[in-house]
Amino acid sequence: MASPTVLYTRPDCSYSDALKYDLERDGVTFDEIDLSIYPEKITELEGLTGGERITPVLVVNGEVTVGYHGIG
Repeated sequence: MASPTVLYTRPDCSYSDALKYDLERDGVTFDEIDLSIYPEKITELEGLTGGERITPVLVVNGEVTVGYHGIG
């Protein structure tokens, strides 16, 4: 079974919004972790980013992408 696609976001991050839009437009199913709702996940985020509190962070099959780089 494939690992789920996970997107870490914050509501005040326009790059999070842009990446969410791209994923939804392309029909990608993902679990969103909004750090304003789940602040306990910040430590998990920092583990993925080398200690930074940057969003968005996308995890696909264990591969981490930090920031928004466009999808298409």
